[in-house]
Amino acid sequence: MNLASSLSSSAFSSSHPLAPYGWDADWESEFAPYAAEGLLPGRVVRVDRGQCDVVTADGLVRADTAFVTPNDPLRVVCTGDWVAVDPEGGTPRYARTCLPRRTAFVRSTSSKRSEGQILAANVDHAIVAVSLAAELDLARIERFLALAWESGAQPLVVLTKADLVPDPVTLAYLVQDVETAAPGVPVLSVSAEQGEGLDVLAAVVSGGTAVLLGQSGAGKSTLANALLGEDVMGVQAIRDVDGKGRHTTTTRNLLALPGGGVLIDTPGLRGVGLWDAGSGVDQVFAEIAELAEECRFHDCAHESEPGCAVLAAIDSGALPERRLESYRKLMRENQRIVAKTDARMRAEIRKEWKRRGAIGKAAMEAKRGGLR
Repeated sequence: MNLASSLSSSAFSSSHPLAPYGWDADWESEFAPYAAEGLLPGRVVRVDRGQCDVVTADGLVRADTAFVTPNDPLRVVCTGDWVAVDPEGGTPRYARTCLPRRTAFVRSTSSKRSEGQILAANVDHAIVAVSLAAELDLARIERFLALAWESGAQPLVVLTKADLVPDPVTLAYLVQDVETAAPGVPVLSVSAEQGEGLDVLAAVVSGGTAVLLGQSGAGKSTLANALLGEDVMGVQAIRDVDGKGRHTTTTRNLLALPGGGVLIDTPGLRGVGLWDAGSGVDQVFAEIAELAEECRFHDCAHESEPGCAVLAAIDSGALPERRLESYRKLMRENQRIVAKTDARMRAEIRKEWKRRGAIGKAAMEAKRGGLR
């Protein structure tokens, strides 16, 4: 994009009624065919049982999603989507189509069926909220980050309730631990109660759409209220025994921030299953991917192979063993999810199992021969 078109886009976005919700020149161009049909653009701020609340240039409208609810669960209307809705006059008013998404945050459902669930669409920043009221779970943070990277959004880890860690040295160590588990991801400690770190966070999210993710009790609703400057989201006390709480937010809601940008708050996530997030996992464990390039064998599994650079890094202390175990766990889980819907992947996994079985059998036979 040249300077002239950039300035034109900036001028356009600042004057349009939907600009506070992320509307820009590219969305306008994408919507042009539907505008010619007399339909109105709008962004979905909430979805509930076949209905969605859509903010349009004329205000908030309720629309039926019957025309844009396919069998594919990843294509149903979601908070953050841009849709084309009927003009005023129809009862009910329908969302006629959904514009192609720029990004999408997807997780595996908690059911035994191989289905994905889309949590938020057209997101620029994925904020992983982690409470300092409980012991850090680095593996869970890595899991969230894998999904965030896979979505196409820029992840950001926010350590909430920093006022509960009054010792600055201890706080610095906690931030460092998370930075080690999140290479390439900004880590910010925030206290909504005392207002610390909020100005930095507000500046980050002012340039687009951000989604708040995390477990119940992570302080997401308190953080949302602090960014909004008012108590829009309900807040409940957490349990002192484990730092957990009940779900405060029960639906995904999209809200325009007074300082610019858009925020999507989500319910607390108990389960965060991967959904075809192989590249996201590689991004989270970028140092392992770099080391793997130095392994003697290109298909090294980093278990017992000679010339394995990853195992050598663990022996030298350059790579924490916990990181490799977490990497293996997430890769296995992701392979299982992909294999449920990909016959070729299932065949490759079976082939790998046979290969490793043959290696183990040969090792045992060699051991027995040596004993004889």
